[in-house]
Amino acid sequence: MYSHPIQDFIKKDAFPGIVLIIVTIMALILQNSPLSHYYVGFLHTPVEVRIGALHIAKPLLLWVNDGLMAIFFLLVGLEIKREVLEGHLSSLSQVALPGIAAVGGMLVPALIFTAFNHHDAFCMQGWAIPTATDIAFALGILSLLGKRVPVSLKIFLMALAIIDDLGAIVIIALFYTQELSTLSITVAAVSLAVLFVMNRMGVTRKAAYIIVGVILWVSVLKSGVHATLAGVALAFFIPLHSTDKEGKPFSIAHQLEHDLHYWVALLILPLFAFVNAGVDLSGISAVSMKESVPMGIMAGLFIGKQLGVFVFSWAAIKLGVAKLPKESTWMQLYGVALLTGIGFTMSLFVDTLAYNDTVQFNYADKLAILLGSLFSAVVGYIVLKLATSKRASA
Repeated sequence: MYSHPIQDFIKKDAFPGIVLIIVTIMALILQNSPLSHYYVGFLHTPVEVRIGALHIAKPLLLWVNDGLMAIFFLLVGLEIKREVLEGHLSSLSQVALPGIAAVGGMLVPALIFTAFNHHDAFCMQGWAIPTATDIAFALGILSLLGKRVPVSLKIFLMALAIIDDLGAIVIIALFYTQELSTLSITVAAVSLAVLFVMNRMGVTRKAAYIIVGVILWVSVLKSGVHATLAGVALAFFIPLHSTDKEGKPFSIAHQLEHDLHYWVALLILPLFAFVNAGVDLSGISAVSMKESVPMGIMAGLFIGKQLGVFVFSWAAIKLGVAKLPKESTWMQLYGVALLTGIGFTMSLFVDTLAYNDTVQFNYADKLAILLGSLFSAVVGYIVLKLATSKRASA
């Protein structure tokens, strides 16, 4: 069958990463040009939804961060559920190496950030910023090397990033929750109970889960818990295996994951990057970048992630708890460890939660995320390129 080259390009893992790079550059140009007024105006476009007594009014920026990102976390939740129940995280032997590596990749960056900022309680709110990994970007960079990278390494990075996302979900739930509304929490609990009953009764209509999911999202949004967690909760109740009226097996979760994949990769994440990566460089100086928060973020992403992932992986392999991914080398594993320092969209997201999307640091914190991610991507690619070249010539 004839395949269009553009369609082939879009299907490649690298394409979502390329889109993110393009929209990030666009946001930076717009914010630092005579068009900045229009860019800022776009971010603060008021959007309201009113149904009877229910009223939700937010600027476009927050609709993206609280609304569209809930859909992203729905996809993350579906991926986690699939991998845990039947994929690369379904057995202890499979989860050992990426699990231990993910723990190191979250612990060491957090400690490095703490070392820079322990003196200031407000600054310390951002301790989780350098613990995140942007799976789309990291896998995109890895895919640029094609078949020269062993499949086992791609699986390792994907599994590690998924566990990393699960860690981010736990962190958001525990540390970035505001004062709680009893009524909204009650509605959310009832919604979860309804989803549980639907799951146990074998309800197979996606629309039913989506309707209850929207109610869950609104109640969580109003409760003080971050609204994106509603997406994860919904994902865990969507059946992985069902049968249709004719008794044929099918999966609502797989269908929904497939339906959401390109919308998330090519619309939601790029739009999130566009509205959050517009750093105003006019107020940033070399002095401001040397302050504790930007330094903690850059050091955490570029140094902390690679040290945490590689050292914890090395220790697990040497102790016999896990094995080096098949057909890979230590240098290749180190290259992948470097790529986990690409925090980008996930780090930007945690940053908006940590500092309530203020300009307390004159955008130096966001620029630090971009620079730390850029260093990790470039150096990680170079190391993997050298490692694959040596392997090919051996």
